[in-house]
Amino acid sequence: MDRNQAGKRILELREILWINSRRYYVDNAPTMSDFDYDHLMRELEDLEAEYPDLRTPDSPTQKVGSDLDKGFAQYPHRYPMLSLGNTYNIGEIEDFVRRAEKELGEARFTYSCELKFDGTAICLTYRDGKLFRALTRGDGVVGDDVTANVRMIGNVPLSLNGSGWPEEFEIRGEILMPYESFDRLNKERLDNEDQPFANPRNAASGSLKLQDPKEVAKRGLMCTLYHIPAQSVAFATHSEALDAAASWGLPVSSERRVVSGIDGIEEYISYWDKQRRYLPFATDGIVIKINELDYQDTLGYTAKSPRWAVAFKFQAEEALTRLVSIDYQVGRTGAVTPVANLSPVQLAGTVVKRATLNNEDFMSQMDIRVGDWVKVIKGGEIIPKIIDVDLSRRPDYSVKPSFPTVCPDCGTPLVKDSDEAKWFCPNIDGCPTQIKGRLVHFLGRKAMNILAGDATVDQMYNLGLVKTPADFYSLTKAQLMMLEGWKDRSAERFLESLSASKAVPFERVLFALGIRYVGETTAKELARFFGDIDSIAEASVEKLLDVRDIGDVIARSVHDFFRVPKHIEEIARLKEAGLRFSVEEPATSSDSLAGKTIVISGNFSISRDDMKRLIEVNGGKNSSSVSSKTSFLLAGSKPGPEKIKKAGDLGIRIIGEEEFMAMIPSPGPTKPEEKTEDDVEPTLF
Repeated sequence: MDRNQAGKRILELREILWINSRRYYVDNAPTMSDFDYDHLMRELEDLEAEYPDLRTPDSPTQKVGSDLDKGFAQYPHRYPMLSLGNTYNIGEIEDFVRRAEKELGEARFTYSCELKFDGTAICLTYRDGKLFRALTRGDGVVGDDVTANVRMIGNVPLSLNGSGWPEEFEIRGEILMPYESFDRLNKERLDNEDQPFANPRNAASGSLKLQDPKEVAKRGLMCTLYHIPAQSVAFATHSEALDAAASWGLPVSSERRVVSGIDGIEEYISYWDKQRRYLPFATDGIVIKINELDYQDTLGYTAKSPRWAVAFKFQAEEALTRLVSIDYQVGRTGAVTPVANLSPVQLAGTVVKRATLNNEDFMSQMDIRVGDWVKVIKGGEIIPKIIDVDLSRRPDYSVKPSFPTVCPDCGTPLVKDSDEAKWFCPNIDGCPTQIKGRLVHFLGRKAMNILAGDATVDQMYNLGLVKTPADFYSLTKAQLMMLEGWKDRSAERFLESLSASKAVPFERVLFALGIRYVGETTAKELARFFGDIDSIAEASVEKLLDVRDIGDVIARSVHDFFRVPKHIEEIARLKEAGLRFSVEEPATSSDSLAGKTIVISGNFSISRDDMKRLIEVNGGKNSSSVSSKTSFLLAGSKPGPEKIKKAGDLGIRIIGEEEFMAMIPSPGPTKPEEKTEDDVEPTLF
C-alpha cells in the first residue's frame, strides 16, 4: 500500500470508527461487534504508525469515544478518563510485561488482575464522606452529570462507612445491568412494542441516561468500582487503595488478584475465560495493571491510554447447534433476508434461537444445509451469526436450501440487485410486508415518534384502517377502540403522540417517508441543501449529486421516488395533515444575552454558524478564546480540552446546549451539522 492508498484507507477507517463509536456510546445501538471494531482500530493504528505525518489529533486513535448527551449538565473531570489499550492475543500481554520490566529495570513490582466489566463507565466524587457528583466518561475531558440517577442505584453508598477516607476523592468503575434485570427489561419492552436492547451494556448505558431518576430505580442496575486516581489518595499500591475503598462501603470487586509475573496473569486469564459464564453479569475480558502507584506514574500515558495497564479481551463466545429451518423475510425496502432457525443454545448470557445468514451468496459459499450442525457466534453480544458448518457432523438427511424466486409474502417474482448481492421484491406498493414495514418505520422514534409498534400496525392494516402513513392522521378514537387490547387511555396516548408528531422537524419527516437509501444522515443533508420538499421533488439527478455525500445510486433513488404519482399524492395528504415539509429558520431576536461574551466549543445539534447566529440575534457577543471577560463557555460534544481547562482555571461557568437554549426564545428546528449515523438499514428479525 503506497502513501496515497494509505491516506484514503485512513480516512475511510476514521469515518467507520467514529460512526460506530457514536452508535456504541451515544445511540446504545451498536451494529458492529467489539472484535470487528478493535480490528479496524488496530489497522488504523498500524497505518498511522507507518505514516506518522498522516496522524491527526482528531483521529479515533488519539481520542476517547464520547457519550456526551445534551440533555445533561456537563462538568470537566478533575483527571482525564482515558480508555484502555486492548488485545485478543496473549502474546501481546507477554509483550506488555516485557516492556514494563524493561522500563522499570531492577524494580520489584506486581500486577493487579481484574475482571473487565461490560458496562458503562462512571466517575464518582465523594466530598466529606458523601456522594457529591457522578459523571459519565463523556469524551474523557468532560462528562455528563448523572448524579440524580446514580443515587437510585442500590449498591452505591450515599455516605461512606468507617474512617480514613480523604476529604474529597474520585473513584471510577462501571454501571452494569445483571442478566436477570436485562431479561426482565427486554420482556417489558417487547410487551410495550418497544425495540429491545441489544445487550446488557447498552441497556445499562441507556438506563443511566434516562431523564427520570424514578425510572432508573426500576431498571435493576448495579455498580462496581475499580480505580482511584493516584492523585486522589495516599497509598503505595492500587490494591491497597481498593481495599480501603471496600472498607468504606464502596462496591469493589472481590475477584481481583495480585500476581508477580506473566505466569500468574495467564493463570488468572485462563480461569476466568471459563468461569465468567457463571457470573450474573457480563464481562468481556481481563484488565492487568501495574500495582505500584509510583511505577504507574513512571510509565505514564499515551494520548488516550495509560501505559501501565492493558486489557485482554476474550474471544466472542461460540456455540455449536443444529440448523432447523430457514425463513426468508421481506424488509420495508423489499430486500429478502434469509434467517436461520436454530435449536436453542445458551450464548453470551442469553438463549439464541435465530441467526442471520446475510444473503444467497453467503449461503452458497458456506454450503450450508438444513439439518447441519453450525457454529454460532455472538460477537459483542450483537445479532448472532453463523460462522462455520461442522461438515464432519452433516447428517444424511440434510437438505440444501433453495433461495426463493418469488416474494414469500406477495408472490411477485424477485429481482437481484447486483450492487448489493441481494434479492428484492419490486412490488413496493402492493407487498403487505413492505407496506407494514414502511408504516412501522414512519412511526419510529427517530422518525415521527408515534406511540405504536409492529403489533399495532398489523392490527390496523388487517382491519383496513391504515394503508399509507397519511391514514394515521385520519384515525378516530372510535376506530382505535376496535383494536384488540386497546382501552380509552391507549387510544388517547396514541392520538396525543400523533398530534405531537406534527411538530417533528422536516429532516425527520423526510427520513420517515422511507425513500430507499435515505437514512437519517442523508435526510438531514437533503433538508439542509434544498430547504423544502418541493425543491427536492423538482431536483434533477445532477442537482441531487451536488448534495454532500450523495452519490449516483442515492440520487437516482430520490429522483425516482418523486416521479411516482402515488408518492406525490401521499405527500400532499401529509401536508394537509399538518406535517412540516420545510426547514424553519431560528426564532425572532431578543436581548436575553445582552452584555454577555460567549465562547463556543464542540459540536451541537445545529451547525456552529447557526449557534453563533443565535448568540448574536439574542444580543450576545461571540468570542473565539476564553478570557477573564468571558461570561460563559458553551460546550457541546467533543469540546476543546484547552478551552475547558482554561475556563476551569479562570472560574468561568461552563454550560451545555440545553441550558443555553433555555436562556433564549425557542429557536425551533434548525439545520444539523454533523453526522450521527450512516444510512444502512439494519437487519430486523
